[in-house]
Amino acid sequence: MSQPAFDFGDDVPADFADPTYTVGELATAINEQLRRGFGDGVWVRGEISGLQQRGPHTYFSLVEDDDGGKAVLNVQLFAPTKARLAPMLRKFRLELRNGMKVRIHGHLDFWAQGGRLGLKMASLDPKYTIGAIAQSRDEIMRRLVAEGLLDTNKALSLSPIPLRIGVVTSVGTAAWHDFRTEIEHSGVGFNLTVADTRVQGDLAENMVTKAIHGLGLHGGLDAIVVIRGGGARNELAVFDSEKIARIIAASPVPVLTGLGHEVDRSVADEVAHTALKTPTACAGELIARATQYAADTEQRFAAICRRSSTVLAESGTELSDTAHRIARRTHAAIERSDERLRMRIDRLGRDAPRVLARSTEHLDRAAQRLRARPAALLAQSVQQLDVLGARIGALDPAVQLARGWTITRNADGTIVRRTADVAAGDALATELLDGSITSVVSDVTAAPQPSSTTEQKD
Repeated sequence: MSQPAFDFGDDVPADFADPTYTVGELATAINEQLRRGFGDGVWVRGEISGLQQRGPHTYFSLVEDDDGGKAVLNVQLFAPTKARLAPMLRKFRLELRNGMKVRIHGHLDFWAQGGRLGLKMASLDPKYTIGAIAQSRDEIMRRLVAEGLLDTNKALSLSPIPLRIGVVTSVGTAAWHDFRTEIEHSGVGFNLTVADTRVQGDLAENMVTKAIHGLGLHGGLDAIVVIRGGGARNELAVFDSEKIARIIAASPVPVLTGLGHEVDRSVADEVAHTALKTPTACAGELIARATQYAADTEQRFAAICRRSSTVLAESGTELSDTAHRIARRTHAAIERSDERLRMRIDRLGRDAPRVLARSTEHLDRAAQRLRARPAALLAQSVQQLDVLGARIGALDPAVQLARGWTITRNADGTIVRRTADVAAGDALATELLDGSITSVVSDVTAAPQPSSTTEQKD
């Protein structure tokens, strides 16, 4: 766009080479020039920063990264324009907030008292903001799909009776009140662990992320519920955060969302295990699971009772029949046993004398063998004793002494067996066949030891 040239007139006072303005006159001239150059106003796009309310008016800056720095334009949204734009913002479910990308229309104005150029906002293009939100959301979704994160949390198994629930919400809000009321009125024994956190605004992204992560590490939870009430489209955009989506996907516990919007699905809804429209619906889902589990349990218990009664009745009948069969078979078996017993008694009466005679005969022969056996054993033992006596006699020291052997002992009576057992000057007693000799050692000579090495032969 071509920028208008400033033309402050060609009249030059006679005593000055160039015209001179007061500060106020210059401000007026700038504004007149701006009105001539931008008579229909100007459209500007950027990101809202420093949003603040001063009475009925709203002030903020439009910022844009520009070659390593930031381009900044101050914007004033005065109360009448604000009231006029409110229906349009409600229609598109938008609310001005920091970080929101906007395309706004207004008129440039140089504020003399502050010495700043600003833009008096007159209108806003909602489709630009919605498109920016959608574009950012689509980019995040593409990355999550490429990494396979959309189904990670859905793959977790949600307990059929989820009673231990972690809740991420802003305590004191209508969303928390609605959720808690449903839970308390259900009559189910839920155990809630609540992480009180911001769910909108600049701090919401980090706080929600930390809350989900902390509850995931808590242990013992069946599910984590993330809830908030409805709101403007761009307020709900916090749940389009990639950071929140990734922490939900990485959660070791199934995550349920109830973010209070009936139409849109956030990125958090897409990655969550179960996405529901509202906090009340989220509570209803948990209650429905618990009550359904209880109903199923009661039905199964009733079925078990019915089946048990049937089986017991059938077993009683079968037991009675079995008892009668056993009684009949027992009487028959006893009668047969009595008959066999009588037959065996008769057989025993007939066979006993014959068996007794044979046993007596066997006993007599064994007695004869027993009387003959000790004499033979005794003779054999005497012979073995004689042999042992001869062997022992051959080992008698006296016999060895008679053959010329001697026994030498040192002073303490220990037998001397090696040269190492005595030393020069020791007193020795040598025992002979017919007495003993006492001597003193004057010298000890050991026999030479054979060489331990052997000569190698080629």
